[in-house]
Amino acid sequence: MKLTPEKRLFVTFSITLLILFAEVVGGLISNSLALLSDAGHVLTDAFALGLSMIAARISKRPSDYKATYGYQRVGLLAAVINGLSLLSISVFIFYESYHRFLSPPSINTSVMLPVAIGGLLGNIMMAWILGGGHHHDLNIKSAWLHVLGDTLSSVGVIISGVILYLTGWTYADPIAGILIGIIIISGGIRVVKEATSIFLDLVPKGFDVEDIAKRIAELPEVMGIHDVHLWSLAHKRVSFSGHIWVHDQKLSELEPLRKKIEALLGELKISHILLQFECAECATNGLYCQVHMQEEEKRDHSGHHH
Repeated sequence: MKLTPEKRLFVTFSITLLILFAEVVGGLISNSLALLSDAGHVLTDAFALGLSMIAARISKRPSDYKATYGYQRVGLLAAVINGLSLLSISVFIFYESYHRFLSPPSINTSVMLPVAIGGLLGNIMMAWILGGGHHHDLNIKSAWLHVLGDTLSSVGVIISGVILYLTGWTYADPIAGILIGIIIISGGIRVVKEATSIFLDLVPKGFDVEDIAKRIAELPEVMGIHDVHLWSLAHKRVSFSGHIWVHDQKLSELEPLRKKIEALLGELKISHILLQFECAECATNGLYCQVHMQEEEKRDHSGHHH
């Protein structure tokens, strides 16, 4: 049975709450920082998954008079918040690890290890449930990264527990905490960076604007191309707009060229395409549109002088 993104998030959210309860109780009883730091990460997982569930529902709303592009970027907002929560929990783990290096406490591995193993099994199940759809949705990807980080954290907790059990070396616990923090922080930075680039309408990763413009300009019917824009509406939803300079002709005669350009852009996985055909070259005569007010300001000032 194929689960929808919302159902995947709900199932993983339920499992997360069970793991959170077990790790908080187990961490307090065993006095393990590695287990408590993992529980702290699980808490951000629960927050992230809850936020992602709400965002997934809102993102499905159709375009309307308030949001002509739709509500897909709500999922991106959730991804940014999730990413920032990953960064903040890492800072807390580093702080606690530092204090444990100064004064290592005694840790009950007979409680710590079974709880960590149970957490690992739960995290593997969640990563598998979310894994199928995370590549197509940055919101799901941010939740998946939380779970993946937590899976690796559980492995770190188990390794530190085994070392403690076999050797009694108490520094294994804060070292595991630091490694968990590094894993969490790297995932958080990736999500925030990717979501921020979409919010800023930067050119999506893997796309070369000048190469795309060159390919369009090389079509025999095209005399030039300018005012090119390439951006993402949401994760994996790439948009393109441009002014195409052509010979003076009827609009109906341009239909084959429009289809040809759309097919070319479609091959590059660009889904939202806006083309403006012109029979005279734009005054700016540049590939990229320069959005500024300098010319208007000059005209206004010259008008005032007269």
